Amino acid sequence: MPLKTTPYDSADYLRTEEDRAAYLAACMEEAPEDASFIAHALGIVARSRNMSQLARDTGLTREGLYKALSDSGNPSFDTVLKVVHALGYRLTMTPRKPVTRTKALKRATGRAPNATVAVSTGKSGRRTRPA
Repeated sequence: MPLKTTPYDSADYLRTEEDRAAYLAACMEEAPEDASFIAHALGIVARSRNMSQLARDTGLTREGLYKALSDSGNPSFDTVLKVVHALGYRLTMTPRKPVTRTKALKRATGRAPNATVAVSTGKSGRRTRPA
């Protein structure tokens, strides 16, 4: 009697919300700039839940979601946002490198936070004040 096998599907092993959140975090860590990989990961999480309910929650068709979130799909950013929201997640942006307050202020204002700025008084003299 031949051995019967089935394809491996990560969705079968994502049983809790903690599993799903950890899986998405690992995918984002692994390939943060690979849009198709992240979309496919969202598809796996969606399949681990209920794709029909997700379709109702997003206003998209079930078939359209399967196609967009497949490994060869190319969903619009709007679709990704709808799926993320319907799954109960939120996208956040964080800098790749920590930015110090001094560097952030310098970028925003063009000068260091404790720099001295020359201010013209309109007369022949000039005075300075802290920036």
